[in-house]
Amino acid sequence: MRGSVYRRNCTCGGKEKKEKKKKCTCGAKYAFTVDIGPDPVTGERRQKQRSGFQTQEEAHDAANELLYEVRHGTYIEESKMLFKDFAPQWLAMYCEEREVKPGTLRVRRHEIDKLMPYFAHVKLKNITTEMYKQAIYALKKSYAGNTVDGVHRTGRMIFKKAIEKDLIRKDPTAFAVLRKEKKTFEELKEPEVPKYLEKEELALFLDTANKKGLEMDYLTFLVLAYTGMRVGELVSLQWSDIDFRKNSIRIIKTYYNPNNNTMQYELGTPKTMGSVRTIVVEDIVIEALKEHKLAQEKVKKRFGTSYYDEDFIFAKTERHPGYPVFIKTIQNRMNRLLKMAGLNEKLTPHSLRHTHTSLLAEAGVVLEDIMKRLGHTDDDTTRNIYRHATEKMKKEASQKFGQLMRSL
Repeated sequence: MRGSVYRRNCTCGGKEKKEKKKKCTCGAKYAFTVDIGPDPVTGERRQKQRSGFQTQEEAHDAANELLYEVRHGTYIEESKMLFKDFAPQWLAMYCEEREVKPGTLRVRRHEIDKLMPYFAHVKLKNITTEMYKQAIYALKKSYAGNTVDGVHRTGRMIFKKAIEKDLIRKDPTAFAVLRKEKKTFEELKEPEVPKYLEKEELALFLDTANKKGLEMDYLTFLVLAYTGMRVGELVSLQWSDIDFRKNSIRIIKTYYNPNNNTMQYELGTPKTMGSVRTIVVEDIVIEALKEHKLAQEKVKKRFGTSYYDEDFIFAKTERHPGYPVFIKTIQNRMNRLLKMAGLNEKLTPHSLRHTHTSLLAEAGVVLEDIMKRLGHTDDDTTRNIYRHATEKMKKEASQKFGQLMRSL
């Protein structure tokens, strides 16, 4: 392997000063060309050229450094691929290397889309740390911190994969550290606790569902309220998940259907491994499930072979019978019942999960056990609700003590 150093566009006739560190008298830049070995596929001779060096010495040093990398097998010929072409390739590799839930895939696509305005038509090798930093800081002006954190996380994964595939030599995200913004006075206040039903309100809501609810309303909201499970976990339940002898429900999957197409649903694993769990429930829940099972058998007989019999508990009974009910349907049904009961109409099925947390805390269940029942390993919202419920209990205890002392 050999190389040569020369001046480009020199107009002084080669009358440069002898010291290598001096510039050419006409201001011409230095360049070099080196052999980098035969092409591994075709066997043809390959050369690498670089230019723009101010002095002959700089060009010599750069050429020697490149030759050293070639000789020791560390040389990487950077790709000319554009960011917009590599990002989809990275996403495909990302999905192949791990189990990616549809929701996660959708988030990763959105995060890539946010990087596109800055890098779409830029070659991967030309994206510098400064360019990347500027893009991230620009995004911080338009999006919430968590969103930008996600974009940055995806950006790091994309460029690390490009390095792994020998497409680039340096990672522009390596030194792009997001500054933590100081919290405002408002942000330092006690976090707002999500809305949920008090126990008297829950009793009223379930009574309304029982007396005025539509088909499966009472069972749906009874199970949500008494288990604290996510609504996606609820609609994916199958009869094989119920152990009538042990009074338990096994949660091992969740429902995904972003387009609300009845027949194009997907069942996936729960949010995290901690979400895989078995919940022991009250007799009232088990008895309601048994009653529903008998009613469902009659529906199956009525529809015969046109019933989509995949063992779903919360299944449609009219159009597309047997398919899981929509999550949106449960939301609409809840809004109807909240209005009829005169309760807060802004509550959602997820609010029953918060209600379950609050009532367990009020019953004296420790936070760790509540977390396990809900399928959480770490969740600030659950902690805030737990803290709120237990603080209320402490206040009530103090008031009762004061009343006792005043009665003496």
